Formats: sequence, structure tokens, C-alpha cells
Amino acid sequence: MAKPVEREVSRRGVLVGGTAAAMIGIVPGAQAQQPANSDAVQRGYDVSFEVNGKQSNLQLDTRTTLLDALREHIHLTGTKKGCDHGQCGACTVIVNGVRINSCLTLAIMHQGDKITTIEGLGTPDRLHPMQAAFVKHDGYQCGYCTPGQICSAVAMLDEIQEGIPSHVSADLTSAPKLTNIEMRERMSGNICRCGAYSNIAEAIAEVAGSKT
Repeated sequence: MAKPVEREVSRRGVLVGGTAAAMIGIVPGAQAQQPANSDAVQRGYDVSFEVNGKQSNLQLDTRTTLLDALREHIHLTGTKKGCDHGQCGACTVIVNGVRINSCLTLAIMHQGDKITTIEGLGTPDRLHPMQAAFVKHDGYQCGYCTPGQICSAVAMLDEIQEGIPSHVSADLTSAPKLTNIEMRERMSGNICRCGAYSNIAEAIAEVAGSKT
């Protein structure tokens, strides 16, 4: 009876064989990976929302963020692209009265929404009270984060007026107050790399005081 032939298996042989098998399985699949709605992706989708009181009707790729729709398609460049990961707050806008990071949401998700950007809060001739306070208290240096800071501050004061608690609210059953710790917690999503935080806090406090 013949003895079975013993073959030496090398590490190189295993790696070469495994790579070849993987390529056989991958290449045909790659050729077939065409999106079922590729024509629709190229054509775009109709999106309609209101920006600063004006109706905007756009045809966008489904992957377009709200930030890119505002900057690249409507040419409202006051809203800034900072980190593009929702960590700096430079892209903050107000949607239906709620502040959001426009870099983290798709434009097609806001069909029929009302969006306010920094351009919609005030004009150079007629500043919003928050804008005027930032100028008065020098609440900016390079100014890159300022549009997001102002939009966030405006919406933040509305949150407090509506009684919405924060993570540092001691009593969830009573109306929140604009204390220093409340302000810093609520504005913590907006980063100022120049470090003008104390001036920003003074500007917000002044506007908050005028409302009480």
C-alpha cells in the first residue's frame, strides 16, 4: 500500500494561495456593484425648504449635506465648514426653531423645513441683538466660529425660555436659569479656537438680561 505523499506547506504558499482565492471572489463582484438607482443619483432629487424666509427649490444628490446645500447651492457662505464632523459647531443653523449641526444632516431630510442661517438673523444695517452684543463685547477674534456661536446662542436662550433642561440642570421640574454653568454647558458644542469665551459669555448674558 502506497504511503501518502507528505508536502511541506510554507507560510508564503498559504499567503499567495489565500490572496489568489480572495481576488477571484472580489473582482467579479466589483464589476457588478452598480447602484440600482444610479440614474436617480446622477439626476438628483428635488428638495424644497424655506431659508431665511425665502423658498429654495433645489435638485441635489442624496448625499449632499445641509451645510453644502446652503454654501454651495444657495451661496449662503456665512455658515462655516469647520471640522465637518459635528464637533466644532461652526456650521450651526436653526431648523424649525432648533439649533443643529448642518454638517451632520442631509439636505433631503429637511423637505418643507424652515431654516435660519446667520444671514437671516440680521443685516449690517439692522443687527440682531445677539449680533450687536457680540460686536459690543468683542465676542470674536478670527470670526470663523462666530456665525455658529451666534445661531447657537439665539436658539439656546429660546430653549431656556421654553423650560428645556440641560445636563447640568439641578431641578428638572423647575424653569432653568441662565447661570454661568448653564450657559457654558449649553454652549459647549461651539468651540472658539481663539479663546474668546469670556467675551462670548458677556454678550449672551447681556441679551438674556434684556429679555427678563
